[in-house]
Amino acid sequence: MEVFIIGATGFVGGAVARPLAGAGHHITGLARAEAAAIALEAQGITPVAGDLETRRPETISAARLADTVIYAAQADPAQETATLDELIQALAGSGRTLVFLSGSGVFLQRTAGAWSQDSFAEDDPFTVEPQATARKAVEDKVLAAAAHGIRTWVIRPGLFWGTADHGHVSMVYRSVGAMGAACYVGEGLNTYSHVHVDDVTRVFGLALARGTSGALYHAVAGETANRWIAERVADDVGCGARSVDEAEAADIWGQFGALRHAPQQPGSLLLWDRRLPSSGRGRPVGAGSPP
Repeated sequence: MEVFIIGATGFVGGAVARPLAGAGHHITGLARAEAAAIALEAQGITPVAGDLETRRPETISAARLADTVIYAAQADPAQETATLDELIQALAGSGRTLVFLSGSGVFLQRTAGAWSQDSFAEDDPFTVEPQATARKAVEDKVLAAAAHGIRTWVIRPGLFWGTADHGHVSMVYRSVGAMGAACYVGEGLNTYSHVHVDDVTRVFGLALARGTSGALYHAVAGETANRWIAERVADDVGCGARSVDEAEAADIWGQFGALRHAPQQPGSLLLWDRRLPSSGRGRPVGAGSPP
């Protein structure tokens, strides 16, 4: 199978590529610069020069040559929307596969660090914060494209973690440099769904093997409170943990950092079970999710 990965140089895109290549599939990956192309070649991935801006036509042309297109990039909402619109148009009626990596960012909530009982399954309705409306709209477009001759899936992981400087836990580490303490918002009782990046790759593989076209799948292993994360980071660094209000959080992490990702209910539609341990014990490691 010919697989084209947009975002192959990223944390999740690169992780998804490895088992697919190991299974004998030919992997091509989008490379915006020469350094990215060299990095992809070192992993046995054939680089394709292009981007999601001025060289988007080259990206779409590469997608037309693939049996499966995986979008695992992190781009600004306008670029992401335009790219997915063109991918759907290019693949319509082909019977080929388009997989879109979304994330728990669609569940953003303002709780000021307070606990919330909200937890969502794949088909549950929820209120979308303004910062997440573009991403949710792209999810809906990808799912709807299943009615136009494309095999489509949306995979929505929790905050993913693994052996890399990436995402939410790394943001807490960076708060130590900014504030002299590992920070959390308010009471820090806001919880985050999480999953190891290698388990996310398993969900991709299961979707490709037995997924239902037009389906959305959660990839979740458990939940962790933000205060617990900050306290473990503080233990690791040898500093204190402290609460910050939403204004301070926005100064430290930007507007997204002041928001809670409402927990997802673990996906059951693919009948998968996590194989990697929960991040709930021991030293925290990098974690993240597309905004």
